Amino acid sequence: MSHHSSIWRKLLVIPPILFGIGILMVMVGNKQPPTTSEAGEPTKRVRVVEAPQLALTPVAEGYGTIQPARVWSAVAQVSGRIVELHPRLRNGEIITKESLLLKIDPVDYELNLAQVSAELAELKVEENNVKASLSIEQRSLKIAERELQRITKLTAKGTASQSDLDNAERNLLNSRNAVQNVKNSLALMPTRLKVLEAKKRQAERDLENTSVYAPFNMRVADMGIEIDQFVSKGGVLLAGDEVDRVEVVARFPMSSLRRLFIGRDVSEFEMLGGNLAEAVAFEPLLRLDLGTTIAEWQAEFVRFSDKVDPDTRTMGVVVAVDRPFEKVIPGQRPPLSKGMFVQVLLKGKTQADRIILPRSTIKNGVVYLADENNRLQRQPVEILYNQGDISVIGKGIQAGQRVVISDLVPAVSGMLLQTVPDQQMEALLQQRARGQL
Repeated sequence: MSHHSSIWRKLLVIPPILFGIGILMVMVGNKQPPTTSEAGEPTKRVRVVEAPQLALTPVAEGYGTIQPARVWSAVAQVSGRIVELHPRLRNGEIITKESLLLKIDPVDYELNLAQVSAELAELKVEENNVKASLSIEQRSLKIAERELQRITKLTAKGTASQSDLDNAERNLLNSRNAVQNVKNSLALMPTRLKVLEAKKRQAERDLENTSVYAPFNMRVADMGIEIDQFVSKGGVLLAGDEVDRVEVVARFPMSSLRRLFIGRDVSEFEMLGGNLAEAVAFEPLLRLDLGTTIAEWQAEFVRFSDKVDPDTRTMGVVVAVDRPFEKVIPGQRPPLSKGMFVQVLLKGKTQADRIILPRSTIKNGVVYLADENNRLQRQPVEILYNQGDISVIGKGIQAGQRVVISDLVPAVSGMLLQTVPDQQMEALLQQRARGQL
């Protein structure tokens, strides 16, 4: 009985094995054979693009932080107690140009101005008195001169004594000395007037400096004062950031800036110091990543920085945006504020007849072509420069040649290809040529 059961269990294994063999045969029968040519040669299906020759806008990509074009520090020009503050003088508040920010107690400076003004008026009266005294002393001098002449004649006739003559000479000398003293006093008047006038101007300036006004439309920063606080001359009161213009000092690799000048005529830069922005003809674009969207601002090239960063080997390029608050789009484009980290794209002059390819198609200086017989051909190329995900070709490729953009593993020269034009890649290359990264 047990012998028959063992045989029966062994027979039960056979049906599943036969079923598995049947499924395997069906799968093998349905498997597609390799694509072959009419002669039976295997082919490889690949995507290709015809190498385009386009007008290319070179673009350099850099990054930097938004900062105000002008930063103003309010420094106390006079000492005193703060008696008035602008009602919105707080960090972050925007205050318009020429608004009164704060006022220092002006009483002492008003008194000083009044005192100097009185001294100046007194000196002018004194000047008039000296002029009158000079006229009197000059008349006395003439009388003394005539008296000496008369006494001299009488002495010669013997009708006047020597003592009379000595007295007459003494009177003449005294008159001359008096005239000279008055002239000296009068000569000092212009200098004394200038000193007092300078003191008055300084007093007026000090009084004027008790009031501090906004020099431009500004956002308050580093506010460090309060009402009734005493401030010393030279102390920093607050800072103000200009809101009508912001700048970015973006750092660019030297290699990316180089591509903007390829093909440019040297004569364009002969007057570089005269009008730098016009000579380089850059079109800057600011971009801010908001997560779900990219905000963009047209900008203005201002200048290059004074040196190359020795650590990163990058050059600073300063670009600016005017009136950023007027360009706000709620939910789409926020105001450009200090500290924002932005991307800066510099677009250069259009370069004609550039052959461009996807950067990924070039491996070790070689691209793969599909020749007129749809055979794979290896072609060495010379890259003029890379820009984003494209490469600009200097030598090795002619416009219209079909370039394989699919990854071929293995890539065997002469292998037969089945080519499929990649219209999406062709459209992307057109987009990149227009400077859209």
